[in-house]
Amino acid sequence: MQIKQHRLTGVKWLESEFYNQRPKAEISLLVIHCISLPEGCFGLPHIDELFCGKLDCNAEPSFKDLQGLEVSAHLMINRSGEVTQYVDFDKRAWHAGVSSFEGREGCNDYSIGIELEGTDHSEYTKQQYQSLIKVSQLLLREYPKLTKQRIVAHSDIAPGRKTDPGEYFDWSAYLEAL
Repeated sequence: MQIKQHRLTGVKWLESEFYNQRPKAEISLLVIHCISLPEGCFGLPHIDELFCGKLDCNAEPSFKDLQGLEVSAHLMINRSGEVTQYVDFDKRAWHAGVSSFEGREGCNDYSIGIELEGTDHSEYTKQQYQSLIKVSQLLLREYPKLTKQRIVAHSDIAPGRKTDPGEYFDWSAYLEAL
């Protein structure tokens, strides 16, 4: 796996329509999220469908709130460690929502968003950590303004609104491995 023209090689590519140009080319923040659809259910196609604008919101009662939602991430890492990319890194994916870091609003403008398949209340798999570490190392090498100190949880940039990736994410082991 490597980064070529702002895209990972050797991973699944599914293009999202939910992105636009960054206001500046700067990439200086990495945001770790988690997602599962329905919540707590893993290995289903619904995350891909959501990020690609193809989710049938009538397929599951809990999907009703997602009707019309336009959201994406740059990457998602499933429970087996497989990586899917939806948006090139030099583009603005729509993952952070209302957010700020170090007093700067609109984190989507300057961040890369990585979703882990999971919940705020469950542990992540060894395979997910392995993939996340490898991808993070590549990103840190490719984008010089990214540093270990600029890797944050979604909850860090949207406190009170978001809680992911949750209490079971092992920050110390992850950051130490970088």
